[in-house]
Amino acid sequence: MLYLQGWSIPAVAEVKLRDDQYTLEHMHAFGMYNYLHCDSWYQDSVYYIDTLGRIMNLTVMLDTALGKPREVFRLPTDLTACDNRLCASIHFTSSTWVTLSDGTGRLYVIGTGERGNSASEKWEIMFNEELGDPFIIIHSISLLNAEEHSIATLLLRIEKEELDMKGSGFYVSLEWVTISKKNKDKKKYEIIKRDILCGKSVPHYAAIEPDGNGLMIVSYKSFTFVQAGQDLEENMDEDMSEKIKEPLYYWQQTEDDLTVTIRLPEDSTKEDIQVQFLPDHINIVLKDHQFLEGKLYSSIDHESSTWIIKESNSLEISLIKKNEGLTWPELVVGDKQGELIRDSAQCAAIAERLMHLTSEELNPNPDKEKPPCNAQELEECDIFFEESSSLCRFDGSTLKTTHVVNLGSNQYLFSVIVDPKEMPCFCLRHDVDALLWQPHSSKQDDMWEHIATFNALGYVQASKRDKKFFACAPNYSYAALCECLRRVFIYRQPAPMSTVLYNRKEGRQVGQVAKQQVASLETNDPILGFQATNERLFVLTTRNLFLIKVNTEN
Repeated sequence: MLYLQGWSIPAVAEVKLRDDQYTLEHMHAFGMYNYLHCDSWYQDSVYYIDTLGRIMNLTVMLDTALGKPREVFRLPTDLTACDNRLCASIHFTSSTWVTLSDGTGRLYVIGTGERGNSASEKWEIMFNEELGDPFIIIHSISLLNAEEHSIATLLLRIEKEELDMKGSGFYVSLEWVTISKKNKDKKKYEIIKRDILCGKSVPHYAAIEPDGNGLMIVSYKSFTFVQAGQDLEENMDEDMSEKIKEPLYYWQQTEDDLTVTIRLPEDSTKEDIQVQFLPDHINIVLKDHQFLEGKLYSSIDHESSTWIIKESNSLEISLIKKNEGLTWPELVVGDKQGELIRDSAQCAAIAERLMHLTSEELNPNPDKEKPPCNAQELEECDIFFEESSSLCRFDGSTLKTTHVVNLGSNQYLFSVIVDPKEMPCFCLRHDVDALLWQPHSSKQDDMWEHIATFNALGYVQASKRDKKFFACAPNYSYAALCECLRRVFIYRQPAPMSTVLYNRKEGRQVGQVAKQQVASLETNDPILGFQATNERLFVLTTRNLFLIKVNTEN
């Protein structure tokens, strides 16, 4: 049983994409932004920002009733005056602290008092500074010890990359900003650290560890820290120069011999070249400089091996194999400076030698317990079009990657805050199911804990092509997703049946059944926000907030 009710509210400050925000990354970061914010420290209290720059709070008063929208804070700046602004964003850092962005590039740190107590709640600006180009806040934490109090926050930008002539012409910037104040001093909060990570895709998930010692990111393109004083273009130029660096030499082989080709400097003569052949070693010197030296992969007939200068100003070295028919995977052991050139005949021969490992049939001789895979049974929703994502953990002090997990076909679905004192959990598709994972930065050997499973959710959600937001209850009792317009789908965890039910095929009694329910909103306005608590779903449209009471008992 579902209970659905809607309330009129002051219009949401929606910021639509501009003509110059045309990439898929702009759509992921800003076009699909969740304008409804749930205070995980005080459940059943939601917030949004209206067109007047007011932070409006709505709290559940009765079981199925919301209180009137209440203004808790008003942004000092006129949002409409900035042409290139983004959507204003807010993150509930702790039970008494909030980080806020007005979408114009200004960051606010606000002390709120105990938000669950109307007598002590008072929103006051403790830090306010312009930080450059507009950004949105994606995560923040509060760090308190005997000496100082710090706020660490993660800011996301999509910036123009002038030197990138390929790709979209944009890159994604994650800025890790730490703001601090000594407890003994009366000075104001000030920035003590700013680090920037750059990548080419908007992260699915990014969060700072509770102790502030690290950062975890799930994305399908990797991120790297940019060194202080180094532009992204310089950083990427170095990476590209390494990638497009011309091989030092080219080599090819037959069953009997190997041919090595080296491009010579201009005006090179025979006297400038020294080549020494040994049975399992080669040494090449050009103009008194060591060019290549090392142990060969296998033995050669050093007395029959020769070299010659070709008319094309290149050095050609011919090595005669001692073990005829042996294929060399590398020329010099451990050397990666050369490039092997294979002709079509060699490729065909290799394919023929591997033919016995393949078959026209899928699993032609299966065990009875392992039936063959039938590609015809795969449905459209089983196909993943995006690249494989990875989960990376970065150390906060060294700014280097400490853990990398390739997620493969385990599609990222959504994140949820189960315990506000811990990092947000993330949900991944595992085959047909959806598994919820809780990161634990303190456990180096067991950093990600599986805490819940939503049976068949991975398969069911894949058929919802128009889904916009995805969430689950912090107690895992249900998961829910909404489309861009009107419809909300709720998937309950299996629960005991009140009546007797039997499986028709097997004749056994069914003890538990999972249910799917659909709610349709009475509005044609697009859905702008979506949040789930243990008993309720909140759905935000342009001028309405809908509350869906999810009765977990029935």
